[in-house]
Amino acid sequence: MKKSDLKFIPNFFDRYIALIDDNTHLIDGLKTNETIFETISERLIQYQDYRYESNKWTPKELLQHVIDTERILTYRALCISRLEPKALLSFDENTYADNSNANHRSIKDLLKEFRLVRQSTVPLFESFNEDMLHRAGMSSETKINTLALGFTIIGHAKHHFKVLNERYFLT
Repeated sequence: MKKSDLKFIPNFFDRYIALIDDNTHLIDGLKTNETIFETISERLIQYQDYRYESNKWTPKELLQHVIDTERILTYRALCISRLEPKALLSFDENTYADNSNANHRSIKDLLKEFRLVRQSTVPLFESFNEDMLHRAGMSSETKINTLALGFTIIGHAKHHFKVLNERYFLT
């Protein structure tokens, strides 16, 4: 299914979904997006401990955040696709980052983890039929469907790739 097949785009998540072309097919987008951070791996290494402001994450923490978020969003997609009746909780990304141990890991290790998580995400979304992709549930106090979560995963990684290029990599 393509982004243009979304029946609605939920608030908050719209900022990530908006970064994706309407004709992007979900599975193609996930596969293409799988190596997004590898294209800048040398710059990630060069700036791995840099903070553009004292309260901002390092590139390692940012990459760990993308990994953690993808795991959470795929869990939400699984729950919603299986008609979980309970609302799914939000999470505090700063608490996760503070407790991630990302700054004690290598960029290479984080990139490997990102790739493996994405390689797990693709078959999950491939397993959903059209009905499952359009199923909606409550997540972070927002109505969202499985398809929107898939495009959020792509757009979220794209957003943070852009942040790295604009705010971290001094040229």
